Amino acid sequence: MNSGKPLQPPRTRSGFTIIELLVVIAVVGILTALLLPAVQQAREAARVTQCRNHLKQIGTATLNFHDTWNALPPGRLMYRPGATNLCGRGTPTWFVRILPFLDEELFFGQWDISESVSNQSIDVRRRPLNVFLCPTRRGTENAFSSTNTVTMSASCGCSGTVTFPGGATVDYAGNHGDLTPGAMGFTSDFYFGGNGNGVIISSRAKCNETDPVDWIDKISVRDVTDGVSNTILAGELHIPHGKLNAVPENTSGYNGWHLSASMRIGGPGVPIAPSSNYQDSRLYSFGSWHHGGCNFVMSDGSVRTVSNGIDTTTLGRLCNRADDHPVSAF
Repeated sequence: MNSGKPLQPPRTRSGFTIIELLVVIAVVGILTALLLPAVQQAREAARVTQCRNHLKQIGTATLNFHDTWNALPPGRLMYRPGATNLCGRGTPTWFVRILPFLDEELFFGQWDISESVSNQSIDVRRRPLNVFLCPTRRGTENAFSSTNTVTMSASCGCSGTVTFPGGATVDYAGNHGDLTPGAMGFTSDFYFGGNGNGVIISSRAKCNETDPVDWIDKISVRDVTDGVSNTILAGELHIPHGKLNAVPENTSGYNGWHLSASMRIGGPGVPIAPSSNYQDSRLYSFGSWHHGGCNFVMSDGSVRTVSNGIDTTTLGRLCNRADDHPVSAF
């Protein structure tokens, strides 16, 4: 019997069922899985571009240094065995010398390039610069090695117990050349002052008693007879995964005591590191954490990406400034 109240429509329930919710979550997961590699590739592509731009800035600064001093900067100061001009070893590397040409005049003014890096202010030698770092590896918040003592082998041009002063680390290195013997006829000759056949090389110091006042072995673009577009100026230095800021694999790039801190070589016996896991016990190789290639700036300031699989003979010709075998980086 109708009591006079209007009939109420049946109630409907809104919202998702558990099954519908699970389906939505699954679809979102699938879409995320499909999109994530593309996002990661886009980010890495941006990092590669930034890395290349850093090398471009380094190359431009180095060539501007050349225009001012009529020579490329010495990679570091280093004597030859038996020489009397023993001053300068351990003073700042070429990275410090090009600071004024990277708009870092104030920072450069805090350095004394005639003094050992270990005698510089800790705040100065531990200050990293973004332009010296590859964004695929790190930023300035993760670019500092601590003072450490390790045992080295003679294969790297040094031996015995060595103390590395702490300081800012870098991801790039100057081209010191290849393993061609130098003045003394040994394959380790490249390590000593004036023997490198690249463009950023170790140089003997001109000494005023115990103080270096100039460098002797000056390389200019005229000496790059294979052609500035065919000769590497600098590139990414190899650091194995897990060895960022570790001594001796990634010591301070300002430290001129050891060649591998700021320079590398390439050629027969010294390939570009084929992967970031490559173990280079001698600390000679160029190498990157980018997939398949390593970035270099040539001696004309242009930037090239060179395949990790390039044959070492061709690599050596790109590193040797005057071997009469000019080749293209491509």
